[in-house]
Amino acid sequence: MALEFAERNNGVIVNADSAQLYRDIPILSAAPSAEDLRRAEHRLYGVRDGAGPCSAADWAELAHREIADIQASGRLPVLVGGTGLYLRTLLDGIAPVPTIDPEIREAVRSTPVEGNRSKLAQLDPDAAARLNPRDTTRIARALEVALSTGRTLADWQARREGGIGDEVTLCPLILLPPRDWLYGRCEQRFYAMIEMGAVEEVRALLDRKLSPDLPVMRAIGVREVADLVRGAITKDEAVAAGQQATRRYAKRQYTWFAHQPPADWPRFTDPLEGQALTSALALIEAKD
Repeated sequence: MALEFAERNNGVIVNADSAQLYRDIPILSAAPSAEDLRRAEHRLYGVRDGAGPCSAADWAELAHREIADIQASGRLPVLVGGTGLYLRTLLDGIAPVPTIDPEIREAVRSTPVEGNRSKLAQLDPDAAARLNPRDTTRIARALEVALSTGRTLADWQARREGGIGDEVTLCPLILLPPRDWLYGRCEQRFYAMIEMGAVEEVRALLDRKLSPDLPVMRAIGVREVADLVRGAITKDEAVAAGQQATRRYAKRQYTWFAHQPPADWPRFTDPLEGQALTSALALIEAKD
């Protein structure tokens, strides 16, 4: 749909998906095909090495630069992707949290999540109550901010800087097709990824011996295919596990986009095929 919109409107597609940033996993991240690249120019796809994590703030800086360059050339930036935090950071800005003391970060990151959550309950009880008890990353982040700055992460997030939402005319569209239709496509896509070479892709990634905490190693499907490479599970088991992980992620993503963006952003709820694509595009072009 984005390709058709870009073709109609002299557009350049800009990636807003955290996994598609990494050149290491073009198959598992569903990177644009050669045919896609012929139809429209693409930016920020496969531009980072998996050994270096890319935060939402890092991506927002990259995207801001690409958007300005595209607009300066008289063309239209078309942001595509489902990483909501990336989009929110670009549009609304990011909290100006000071650099975390390295010793505090090391101490927090080396402590089990149960201990961090207990300490967080003392310093930031609201965050401790809100966060999933098993969410190692977010609990560690909230705790290191509280310890290093003396203020809660929520306090910092109440003041955001650097967003471009007030500088651009935005024509958004959120896609919320029927869940059964969406999950069916998720299952078909993961099976196709295995057949296209995802196993070899993950084998090459494992050979690099990267930290399992890096975003590229936590991309949907990497863990499941890695278990197959190691011989821990069969191909059928890997496919089933990858399909389930994809459905679960799609469910969380669906819920986020249904409720988090502004209420006046149009939501398109039909299956995205046939005439429905034209109808969905019309919602954007009517505001353009």
